[in-house]
Amino acid sequence: MKMIECNTLEEARNEIDKVDEVIVEMIALRNDYIKQIAKFKTSIDEIKSDERIADVVARARTKAIDLDLSPNLINDIFIRLIDEMVETEVAEFRNSKVF
Repeated sequence: MKMIECNTLEEARNEIDKVDEVIVEMIALRNDYIKQIAKFKTSIDEIKSDERIADVVARARTKAIDLDLSPNLINDIFIRLIDEMVETEVAEFRNSKVF
């Protein structure tokens, strides 16, 4: 998506609404991949990898800086996102191991 120059408050708000929809769609897509990843894991500990979480957050912070965003804001968003998605992955992992 590219930002367009808006001429009214309403137009700007409509564009923000469109961006918000894309954000939610991207989060849903990420969540779908998280569910797939659970199939490849062998333990709950592997799902809750602090090293992987730190790597993901560091990459997001770097991207935020590149885009002139607050890395602290992105850090907080990603920590919350990852926390929730770890729980999704744990549930998928447990469900996949039921015979």
